[in-house]
Amino acid sequence: MTATTQSGTGEAASSRTIDGLAASLLFKDAHTAYGFTDAPVSNEELADLYGLMRFGPTAMNSQPLRITFIRSDGAKARLLPLLAEGNRPKSLSAPVVAILAADTNFHEHLSRVLPQVPDAKDKFADDAARTQAALFNATLQAGYFIIAARAVGLDAGPMGGFNKAGIDAEFFAGTGLKSLLVVNLGHVAEGANNPRNPRHAYDEAVTVL
Repeated sequence: MTATTQSGTGEAASSRTIDGLAASLLFKDAHTAYGFTDAPVSNEELADLYGLMRFGPTAMNSQPLRITFIRSDGAKARLLPLLAEGNRPKSLSAPVVAILAADTNFHEHLSRVLPQVPDAKDKFADDAARTQAALFNATLQAGYFIIAARAVGLDAGPMGGFNKAGIDAEFFAGTGLKSLLVVNLGHVAEGANNPRNPRHAYDEAVTVL
């Protein structure tokens, strides 16, 4: 039977389901990386990562995530003192470190990315509500970022242990960006990840009403 490519209730399930290998690479067998080999990460890989991540859904197509890739020794020297002490060796070993931040001025772009809603920017006139929307939707995109990294063949080591105010002052002064997450990127070194910890079973985490 030939699977249809049209969307809707009649679509064959096989045309919208990834295979077992892809599922394992993205989810089941992927682990957080705590140390990396010296294999480089190319600009093309970073572009491919972003090229996938950007298609993840956000409210009103707001897309508030902004990414700063740290590669040079000078940039790492600025970043490392702002990380928790235990996280510094991880980032030092990573070929690239990504600082993920939320752009609280995302509404300035809505006329372009959401042209079908001409007054979209006006809906975010309240600073507090706009900041909350930026942080929430950028956090969604941070999840997409990690999966996209795996999809292009990279290992990811997301970290929350860092001085947010310090990073914002060092890298984002004078902007509306607020740091969310630091993610080490590269190819995991042997023994530099941990065995899989238990996950909640379906009946522990899911309620169907």
